[in-house]
Formats: sequence, structure tokens, C-alpha cells
Amino acid sequence: MNISLRKPDTIGAIVSTLCVVHCLLTPLLFVAQSYTATHSHEAPFWWKNLDYLFILISIIAVYESTKKSTNKLIKAGLWMSWIMLFLLILNEKLVWIELDEIITYSVALTLSMLHIYNLNYCQCETENCCNNK
Repeated sequence: MNISLRKPDTIGAIVSTLCVVHCLLTPLLFVAQSYTATHSHEAPFWWKNLDYLFILISIIAVYESTKKSTNKLIKAGLWMSWIMLFLLILNEKLVWIELDEIITYSVALTLSMLHIYNLNYCQCETENCCNNK
């Protein structure tokens, strides 16, 4: 966790990208499982709930990133992307409305790109070099 406190944008970009990879691999997991199991058509418990781990790590990364960023638009974009991703994942689990998966992929990739941009926007050697305005 010490790494995430020093480089939250790096962790955030990695976690957001892994979230997209997880979403893309889920259909492949179902196909592979259908060939190996005849009675069960569900993904393993840990796989279905990996989304929550990604959301937990990503909120910490967004929080730490926005504390140190000087760009108000990036701060707002990080929070809006995280909130949208959280709501999309909840919607996927609770099925409030049917949405295309590309929306979730797009939001997760946007969050990742904002973290990468923020890495280049404010490179501080100390915690005090970025003024929170």
C-alpha cells in the first residue's frame, strides 16, 4: 500500500486497465467453463466479485491522486469517472437497466487515461510541491 500512496496515478491506471481486462476475459471464462463443467454455468465466486476489489483500490488511488493534483478538471474527471464506473458495476450486479458493456469499458479506460495524464501533469518530488487550489 505504500507504493499506492507515493504513486496513486500509477496504481489507478494499472487497476483501471486490469478492470477492463477482467471484463473482457469474463466471456472467455464462461466459454472455457462450458467445456469443462456440465452442471454449473456460473463463474467462480472470486471472479464475480473481483470488481469490488478493483473499485476499492481505485477509490483509494483517485482520492490520493486528487489530493496532489493541481488541475481542477482532472480532479473532477477522476471523481466523475470513478462514480460512473462504480454505478455501472452496481448496475451490472443488480441489473437496474440493460446497458451495453462498451460503456463500462469506456469509463474504465477513461479513468485509466486520466490517471496517466495526471502522472505527467504534476510530477512532485515532495508532497508540498503541488498546491491544491
